[in-house]
Amino acid sequence: MPERHEPEGAISAAGMGGAMDLAASEAATLERTPGGPEGTGPRGRPRSLWSDAWHDLCRDPVFVGSGLVILFLVLISLWPSLIASGNPLACDLSKAQEGPMSGHPFGYDGQGCDVYTRTVYGARASVTVGVCATLGVAVLGSVLGGLAGFFGGMWDGVLSRLTDVFFAIPVVLGGLVLLSVVTSNTVWPVVGFMVLLGWPQISRIARGSVITARQNDYVQAARALGASPARILLRHIAPNAVAPVIVVATIALGTYIALEATLSYLGVGLKPPSVSWGIDISAASLYIRNAPHALLWPSGALAITVLAFIMLGDAVRDALDPKLR
Repeated sequence: MPERHEPEGAISAAGMGGAMDLAASEAATLERTPGGPEGTGPRGRPRSLWSDAWHDLCRDPVFVGSGLVILFLVLISLWPSLIASGNPLACDLSKAQEGPMSGHPFGYDGQGCDVYTRTVYGARASVTVGVCATLGVAVLGSVLGGLAGFFGGMWDGVLSRLTDVFFAIPVVLGGLVLLSVVTSNTVWPVVGFMVLLGWPQISRIARGSVITARQNDYVQAARALGASPARILLRHIAPNAVAPVIVVATIALGTYIALEATLSYLGVGLKPPSVSWGIDISAASLYIRNAPHALLWPSGALAITVLAFIMLGDAVRDALDPKLR
């Protein structure tokens, strides 16, 4: 008869030494595993919030899809001639409001300009305004809010009252008043206006994050060891308080692109001969019944761009939120 396996006998034969050998072999196996035990990264190194967030983002189809759309927009903003060989300012009145035809898939607008070429080149102004405004708002708001949250006192009180004043200004109305006196055709007056009215939101986010981070034990330990306020703020608080700022700034980028189009539509943002989706939408709205294609394509490009940045911000927010883990 075949020999039966007796579990009790195997355990008694192994004894305490066998159990310890088994535990040691399991520990060695975990150490050799690329991912390591739970909570550690490659080669057993502790995983940080940023590495976990990047790992989750790479597996998120929303992040990947929106990231590819944004990458395409950045490429055509830098090199629009890659997919559009025409001149966005070259117009032929004899072809005004004509529909799509061979070599001109989007047709012509009311001035006889190629809608496809103007839609491609219009991405440059929108992306430039959105990126520059977001960077300016993030830097200014983070610095002011971080200092107010770290030092507190009179500085915090003054900044809080100042942000209340800026929050009371309607954005579109403020743009109509401030930009109506500007005659420049560049994007910088629009960027400056957005930074001027956009920093209070980031400032409050940064202030709350710094106040929360400075109460942690590692900050108190660094202060007890004699670390200077600058070192505590830059080395211990800022890296742990920047995540909410990144999330809000990423979502706000799409909002700034839509705001630029709104101001250009109202005639106080970018002005001709600049090429912008807002300018084309404003011009095409006058003859929407005769040539709806001239309005469809720039407005569709604007909607896709804003949606891509908002979806990217939502994905980043979900990846950086520890409550969702």
